[in-house]
Amino acid sequence: MNRNKVIWLVIIAIVIVAGALFVANESKQVVQPQLTNQPNLKNMLITSNDFQNNSGIPKKFSCEGQGINPELNFSGVPANAKSLALIVHDPDAPISGGFTHWVVFNIDPQISSIAQNSTPAGATQGTNGAGKLGYMGPCPSVGPLVHNYNFTLYALDQTLNLPTSTIKTDLEKAIQGHIIAEATFLGTYQMSNRTK
Repeated sequence: MNRNKVIWLVIIAIVIVAGALFVANESKQVVQPQLTNQPNLKNMLITSNDFQNNSGIPKKFSCEGQGINPELNFSGVPANAKSLALIVHDPDAPISGGFTHWVVFNIDPQISSIAQNSTPAGATQGTNGAGKLGYMGPCPSVGPLVHNYNFTLYALDQTLNLPTSTIKTDLEKAIQGHIIAEATFLGTYQMSNRTK
């Protein structure tokens, strides 16, 4: 076989291999679908005009004051939410699982705030750590001097058929697999007469 023929065969082989690689590469370039109308889990916020995130809760909202709930504001709730649920919990209470101060569910996702000393119309209050319905203000007489209070808001893809005897753990079980967004706001509290 003469040299020129060998060279031409090599060139043809290179062209064939290059073409095959190009076709294979093109077949891998799949256009990813653009997702629309999906909730951005980082956009939902819970805030308060009564205190800043990670700061002290005013005495008015504690057992040393009026013991009423603070104003809470919601924003960025996903458009496809069917209901909201709220848990206010003190993980620093020296009892197993901490102490729950408020359980509220079936909150209308269209509302943007809960006023002081009120429950959203149509919502259901569950049972707090003291075995009572409604909000119970911070009262950290034991455990660490300063306790943390997590105000956690959940946007759900359904409403809940739960009784008023529902406690925090009941609610958490019921909403598993139905949370489409979540936001937490943190407050702290220390009893005014506690020094140790």
